[in-house]
Amino acid sequence: MARSKNKNIQAKLVLLGDMGTGKTSLVLRFVKGQFLDFQESTIGAAFFTQVLSLNEARIKFDIWDTAGQERYHSLAPMYYRGAAAAVVVYDVTSSDTFERAKKWVREVQRQGNQNLIMFLVANKVDLEEKRQVGNEEGELYAKENGLTFLETSAKTAHNVNELFYEIAKRLVKAAPSRPTGMKLHNRPRESGGRLFCCSS
Repeated sequence: MARSKNKNIQAKLVLLGDMGTGKTSLVLRFVKGQFLDFQESTIGAAFFTQVLSLNEARIKFDIWDTAGQERYHSLAPMYYRGAAAAVVVYDVTSSDTFERAKKWVREVQRQGNQNLIMFLVANKVDLEEKRQVGNEEGELYAKENGLTFLETSAKTAHNVNELFYEIAKRLVKAAPSRPTGMKLHNRPRESGGRLFCCSS
C-alpha cells in the first residue's frame, strides 16, 4: 500500500517579529481559517498544532507564536533553539518592523539550529496604499541572507497556506528518507596493522 511509505514528520516552527506585524493572525488564519480585526497581543508565546498532508509525508507542526514586545525578547531563544523552521514577519506598512526583522534574522542565524529553514514574510499586503517597504527591498534582503521570501495577508488569506505548505515541502526534502543508524566506513587497512575502534 502506497500510504505506508509516507513519512511522519513532527516539526517545531517558530514565528518571530515585532509586535503588531500579524504573527498571531497568520497562525490563526492557517490553523483555524479565521481572521480577527482586533487581535490581542500575545503574552510570552502561544502554542498551536496543525497537521499538513503532502503526497509523500504527513507533517505535524508544533507552532510557537512568540510575543513581539521587547520585554519578552529574552525568552525567544527558548522557542527558536531546536526549531526546524522559523518565520520572521514584518509589516509592509512599517519600515521599523522591517529593520527589527533583520535583527531577528541575524540573531537566529547566529544562535539557532544550523539547518533551520527560514522564511522572511512581508505581511499586510492588503494595505497597499500604506506600504512603506517595497517588495524588491524585502526580496533582495532575503536573497542576500539565504532566506525564502513571501508576501502575505492574514486578512485576505493571500499566500498564508502557501507559506506553511512551502515550509512543509522543505522539511520533507530535508528529512532523511528512512531512519538511518550510524554508518561505519571501513578504512583501508594499513599494511597488516590491526584496526582499532574508538581510540581517543
